Amino acid sequence: MKISVPCLLLLFGLTAPAFAQPPAETEMVTIFNGKNLDGWDGDPRLWTVQDGVIRGETTAENKADGNTFIIWKDGILKDFELRLSFRCNNKNNSGIQYRSKHITDGNPKNNWVVRGYQHEIRNEVDFPNTSGFIYGEGLNRGRICLVGEKAVIEDGEKKVVETLIDQAGFKELFRLDDWNDVIIIARGNHIQHYLNGKLILDFTDAPELALTKGILALQLHAGAPMWAEYKNIRIKQL
Repeated sequence: MKISVPCLLLLFGLTAPAFAQPPAETEMVTIFNGKNLDGWDGDPRLWTVQDGVIRGETTAENKADGNTFIIWKDGILKDFELRLSFRCNNKNNSGIQYRSKHITDGNPKNNWVVRGYQHEIRNEVDFPNTSGFIYGEGLNRGRICLVGEKAVIEDGEKKVVETLIDQAGFKELFRLDDWNDVIIIARGNHIQHYLNGKLILDFTDAPELALTKGILALQLHAGAPMWAEYKNIRIKQL
C-alpha cells in the first residue's frame, strides 16, 4: 500500500509546511537535452545553449523586435505539471508561456510571437513586480493574478480569497542573482505556481476565459538589453 507524504508526517506527529510543493510526479520527461536546441525554435541571434542551460540574451546590437520567444515544438500542454529552474538579470523581464498560441497571421513583429498565459520571470523582490504572477500576454487581460493571491474569477471579477505569501515572505524566499525553482501545475481552469518549494499563486479562471491547451515557450522581452537562463526543464501531462 502506498502512503502519501502528508499521511507519513501525521504518523510521526509532524505537519506539512504551509503551502509546500507536492512531490515530483513520476515519469516526468526532460524536454531540454542540455546540449543543443533540438526540439526548440527561436531567434538564433538571441537563443543559445551555454554551459548546459538555455540562454536568451538581447544586446544593443541584437535587439528583440517586439517580445520574442523560444518555442518548445514537441508537444501541446493541456493538464500538466512543469518543473524548471531559472535565473536572470534585473535589466528587463522574461516569462514562461504556457497553454499559449504561436501567432503567425496578421504581420506579427517577428517569427516567434506567442499569446496566452505567462508565468512572469523577474530578478526583483518588491511587489507587484516579481517573478510568479500570471500575465495575459496578448490577451488584453493584463496581470491576471498576482503573487500571493489565491483567487477566483466570479461574475467577471477577480476575488482574492486567501493570502499565500506576503512581501516579507517573498523577499526571504526569492534568490536574487541566483537559480530559482519553479513548478506550474494546471488542471482544467485551476492553476498553481510554486517558487522554491512554496505555493505562491493559486488561480481559478472563469470557464469562458480559461485557456485549456496550447504551446510552451520562454520569453525575451523587448526593450533594455537583458539575459535569462533556464535549465532542468521537465514536464508531465496529467
